Amino acid sequence: MFIAGIPSAIWGTNCWVIASGDGAQCVVVDPGADVGSRLEDILTEHRLHPVAVLLTHGHIDHTYSVVPVCQAHDVPAYIHPSDRPQLTDPWYWLGIVPGAALPGLPQLTFAEPDDVRELADGSTITLAGLPVAIRHTPGHTAGSVIFQLSDDDEQTLVFAGDLVFAGSIGRVDLPGGSMDEMLHSLKAVILPMGDDTVVYPGHGPTTTVGMERLTNPFLRELA
Repeated sequence: MFIAGIPSAIWGTNCWVIASGDGAQCVVVDPGADVGSRLEDILTEHRLHPVAVLLTHGHIDHTYSVVPVCQAHDVPAYIHPSDRPQLTDPWYWLGIVPGAALPGLPQLTFAEPDDVRELADGSTITLAGLPVAIRHTPGHTAGSVIFQLSDDDEQTLVFAGDLVFAGSIGRVDLPGGSMDEMLHSLKAVILPMGDDTVVYPGHGPTTTVGMERLTNPFLRELA
């Protein structure tokens, strides 16, 4: 399996590219700010063909480039319905005045991609030949989700957005956030996973559920 991470220089958001291998179809997860040229370089180098953009949640640092990526490759974007309003109005959900300049970013008019499809908890969608399981994990935002799939060795991989990081969890103090829901999502979704489950977070380095169970203070308390 091919997995490449593209960290944004703005806010440090991880964009992920997932494919069965070189020369295959692929999906793009969370295309944030300033990733466009690097994403295209990866697609060209590995002869990859995007079929969809998957969004773990609606915050602008994870969705900034969704429209240009979808337009360039004529692909749909998938997002949970509770976070879909953030595509056209990112300001409220960051707790700032509508239309205000976003730190480090040029002023834009935000819009939905031409083709937006809504994600449902517990469903599985097959994209680029890969079955992707959807789990609704509110807490960071009301519509946060994680994407779960298996690699060639049947190891479980989780693209976790801002649910859990190496050593921490996503913030819950913005509109739509809830610590109670965050802790419930961690307990119900992350803790039951096997220790060798690989976690590709929305920010920071890759980790495993086992490592977080041992070292992450939030998961240690829940466990």
